Amino acid sequence: MTCLDKKTLILIPAFNEEGSIARVIRRIQRECGKVDILVINDGSRDNTEAVAEKAGAIVVSHIYNMGYGVSLQTGYKYAVDHDYDFIIQMDADGQHDVCNIGTIYEKLTHGKHPYDIVIGSRFIGEQQSSMKVGFAKKVAIGFFNMAIKLVTRKQFTDPTSGLQGLSRRAFTAYSLYDNFDTNYPDANIVTKMLLNGYWMREVPAVMHERKTGVSMHSGLRKNIAYMCTVTLNILVVVMQFYLIKKGHKDITEELDLT
Repeated sequence: MTCLDKKTLILIPAFNEEGSIARVIRRIQRECGKVDILVINDGSRDNTEAVAEKAGAIVVSHIYNMGYGVSLQTGYKYAVDHDYDFIIQMDADGQHDVCNIGTIYEKLTHGKHPYDIVIGSRFIGEQQSSMKVGFAKKVAIGFFNMAIKLVTRKQFTDPTSGLQGLSRRAFTAYSLYDNFDTNYPDANIVTKMLLNGYWMREVPAVMHERKTGVSMHSGLRKNIAYMCTVTLNILVVVMQFYLIKKGHKDITEELDLT
């Protein structure tokens, strides 16, 4: 059993996941024992809220569907308000195997310099994932990998992964207004956090095919819109970072504070 010996919150955004959410919660409980599990019920039209509560999770519900990114940020604000040290975020559909929790937690809490953000990647390591990635998604991931490496000189194989561990420093930053892209919190966020000096790494992750529900990126049109939007957002992140950096340098020179 994975021992989470610090104050850790398991964060699960959910929209119409009554068919899988109880199974995911029970598996986490078996893996971690007594741990706080927060389900953000994003205006589901099914019984996600009641099923999650019955399974033993804390549930916060949006009155209408606000999107995956807003659900994550709701969880980050909850964690700040309730004084958690770490968040491990997982999907509600069962794609993220609970065996990943221990690996991510270890990188967040141990070592000479624990990491701020740990991303579970399905593309590294010897662990086998049964999760298949469509051609359009593979192209997008490959493109984002190159963009991140070009801008930050850091290599990430799976920057679109929703399986992540966050330190208090990281999720507090995400909880603040305009610090987190709630539309597509993806490779653009990875780029932003790397440029701003947050310690990040990937770990091998086991993932599976979803058995119920529908992916939020299903369909060619959605994938094209997703890729274009995230690409533009990466450009915005880079421009903002260097403009702010240049502005700070100009002020420093003007005030002779060097």
